[in-house]
Order: sequence, then structure tokens, then C-alpha cells
Amino acid sequence: MYPDDRRYTREHEWAKREDGRVRVGITRFAAERLSDVVYIELPKVGTEVRAMEPFGVVESVKAASDLYAPVSGRVIEVNADLLAHPERLNQDPHGDAWMIVLEPASEAEWDQLLTAEAYAELVAAEGA
Repeated sequence: MYPDDRRYTREHEWAKREDGRVRVGITRFAAERLSDVVYIELPKVGTEVRAMEPFGVVESVKAASDLYAPVSGRVIEVNADLLAHPERLNQDPHGDAWMIVLEPASEAEWDQLLTAEAYAELVAAEGA
């Protein structure tokens, strides 16, 4: 259910390595919990983010939630299409609805993230 080509946070973000960069989004579990997403606030290109600290906000008809950076680094790309069409987050959270791409500051933080299997166990425990 959760792609095993990426790592996950306990706050329900995913991180995918791509040629020395890290693409970031939220998981299907988070998107389903939020319900209908109506607004997303993301940082500008060039912004420095720190692991496990908020980098943006997602708002739905239910609530507003902070988005947490899975790793520290500099934002080098923002998904402008998602900003224009936040509802796409509910349709494809593990694909086209990615949020930002980071140039990571350290490789060491990657090892602190959850594997797909560990994340699935976390979700199962939260859903129980």
C-alpha cells in the first residue's frame, strides 16, 4: 500500500531519493484523514528547512495541519501545479501530488526515517 522506494515520517510525510535530491509529499493515509484538501501553503525555492520542523500547511474542509520536513535541506523545487489544484492531493498523494524537492543537507537523517514496512505498522496501530 505504501511504496517501498521511499521513507516515511511518523507525521505521515514521505521522502523519495532521486539523484542526490529528495522529493517530499504526504502519504495516502494522511490525505484520507484530511479528507477534501482546499489549500496548500509551501515554502519558496531557496528556503532552508530542518528535519521534523514544519515547512508548510495543508488545509482541508476538516482541519489545517502542519507539514514536516523529513530531512533538512534547501528547497530547490515546489510543485506549482499542486498549489493551483490542491484537491489533487486527495487523488494521487504518492505520485503527481508531491510537494517539494530538497537538496539534502545530510545523508545521516535518511536513516532516521521509517521504511515502508515500519510505516505500515505505524498506520495500523494508529487506525486500531
